[in-house]
Amino acid sequence: MEHITESIQRLFVEWKQQLPSRIEKLPQSGSDRTYFRIYSAHDTFIATYNLNVKENQTFIEFSNHFKTKQLPVPEIFCLDDTGKIYIQEDLGTESLLNKLEQAGHTEYVYRLFQKSLAALAKLQICGDDGLNYDACLTAKEFGKQAILSDLLYFKYYFLDTLRLPYDKQQMLDDFDALSTYLAHTEHKYFMFRDFQSRNIIVHNDKVSFIDYQGGMKGALQYDVASMLWQAKAELSEEWKDELLLYYIEEVEKILQKNIDKITFISQYNGYVLIRLMQVIGAYGFRGLFERKAHFLSSIPLALRNLKFFLEHKRIGIVTPEFDRVLKLVVSDDIIERFTAPQADENTPLQITINSFSFKKGIPEDDSENGGGFVFDMRGILNPGRFDEYKTLNGKDKPVQDFLEQRTKMNAFLNSVWDLIDITVEDYLTRGFNNLMINFGCTGGQHRSVYAAEQTARHLRNKYKVKVRLNHTNELNWRTSNP
Repeated sequence: MEHITESIQRLFVEWKQQLPSRIEKLPQSGSDRTYFRIYSAHDTFIATYNLNVKENQTFIEFSNHFKTKQLPVPEIFCLDDTGKIYIQEDLGTESLLNKLEQAGHTEYVYRLFQKSLAALAKLQICGDDGLNYDACLTAKEFGKQAILSDLLYFKYYFLDTLRLPYDKQQMLDDFDALSTYLAHTEHKYFMFRDFQSRNIIVHNDKVSFIDYQGGMKGALQYDVASMLWQAKAELSEEWKDELLLYYIEEVEKILQKNIDKITFISQYNGYVLIRLMQVIGAYGFRGLFERKAHFLSSIPLALRNLKFFLEHKRIGIVTPEFDRVLKLVVSDDIIERFTAPQADENTPLQITINSFSFKKGIPEDDSENGGGFVFDMRGILNPGRFDEYKTLNGKDKPVQDFLEQRTKMNAFLNSVWDLIDITVEDYLTRGFNNLMINFGCTGGQHRSVYAAEQTARHLRNKYKVKVRLNHTNELNWRTSNP
């Protein structure tokens, strides 16, 4: 990761003729792209590192085109010779999802959703004018084949993992019928493809868009379905219906003609279903196959979202086998399979997490049963070997960045969590009182402290369980490094 920041600095100096004051890696999202914030004087910029040069080219071409239409997207400033790093305008630090989490479902947030949908309509329709669809990353159009691809993505990466019996040929026939129905829509313009609240940046109550490199020509309804039915947003039925009608009115203003609302909404419901399938398939791939904890924990929410849709909405086509299987997928038994048990105020289990130095010895467990886990962190590169980190510890951001960017710490912890989650869930179910988890390294200052802190956060977030966190060598390294 260090060579990437050096390359970003060189590109920035070539462009700005000045050194940045610092370059900070941003938290990794679900994609393989890595983002950095560049600080310079009074300005900030975003640098993107992505090995997929074609994806970078698509994003840059789309962005430049949308800018000529005065649409709310970032300006691209420069691209390095490899095509893997580019610097763009920093639109801000808060997404619409952040605003929703902070303010809740308030009138202020509702107006932000309205602004986002009005801006979306302009991006889709005005952005379509003159756009070079040959630059698309995959297909040029979200037509029958692309819709089938999303349905098969759900089938392979989620449905088939459940091992439910179903008629494969009838299912494929239903997929073919549904994709044919949805492909024949009247209103096809630019389709964002991943239009959701985390890709909408809010700054001074104005909205801007990022992450549209997967865009193609497609139905207007798909992007609205993506936004309004995002599981994490948890929008009420009233908000969904009112915002959909608001969006249709905005489209009518731009097109300067009325839309057949009945047909539009019927196909919109179909695209809601397609989007829900795509999301669950993605959660299945990232969670069940790549074993990423965040995506695994998102599956129950997505299934409840699908269950609500099946109980309250109708699409304009009958797909008997698909409908039957979807009802099985959202059954209480299946949702429960992916739902982690949750502790409450009466749960007896307390988890003690220690960081320690192997020089001092493994902490003793004086609880009734004793035992627990001990993980040796010494296989991870030690930040303490480098002068700039010697007086810091695993709670300090520079050390955290080092471990996340220059070591295999994230892979190590994902494997640790796979193990301890089994025990935590069993102990919660059986009413056990205590569990100890120990992380040791040479000095008990950097790697073990970071691992203990991250594991405590993981368990609190996933299980709402009581966690007692101890850094057993803290007094020693704080005294040594005042």
